[in-house]
Amino acid sequence: MTSSYPEYSLQTLTEARHWLAARCEVMARAEAATPPVGWRRRPGGFAGLTKMIVEQQVSVAAAAAIWRRVEAGLGCVTPEAVLAFNEPDLKVFGLSAPKVRYVRGLATAVYSGAFDFDALEALDDAEAVEALIALNGVGRWTAETYLMFCHGRLDLFPAADVALQEAVRVAEAAETRRTPKDLAERALRWRPYRSVAAHLLWAYYGAIKRREADAPSKT
Repeated sequence: MTSSYPEYSLQTLTEARHWLAARCEVMARAEAATPPVGWRRRPGGFAGLTKMIVEQQVSVAAAAAIWRRVEAGLGCVTPEAVLAFNEPDLKVFGLSAPKVRYVRGLATAVYSGAFDFDALEALDDAEAVEALIALNGVGRWTAETYLMFCHGRLDLFPAADVALQEAVRVAEAAETRRTPKDLAERALRWRPYRSVAAHLLWAYYGAIKRREADAPSKT
């Protein structure tokens, strides 16, 4: 797969963060508490999306262990390599039955030409998200994070992400988290840099958890 992934310098990201902070109190609090951070970049294509499917709903450590077994077992993570294994053999790598079906379904779609990763490049954000979630096992969160991390798209916000919900709750000094729908609506004011806002909030949440930043007091 070829990709025209843009490169974002720390200066570019910092300028976007300042733009966000000037327009929103939540962003201002996160910006003030968080040092500059780079863009989370991940390989895309079949292997990249397969890895994201593997990582769904398991711990970071478990996902890493399973992915190591998948890579070692397949040799090369390609549609052809996946389809050379039957479902029971793929389960040996640590994949659950649903994830085996998802990975084999993705492999079949790519191998048959029903899904083309390169074609995503020409689609706008909404179209690309819809194309991805049409794949069995790929939900909106996975589609949005894939496009953020693997395509470098600047204006996506995975509002179903619990860490983002919690980061906003902390920044707002609220008792409860916003719902994904409410948070998605809240994030509209962060356009056209919603992905930068997500990166900033993730970094802010991490700093709060590590006690490197103080949460605002409830009023």
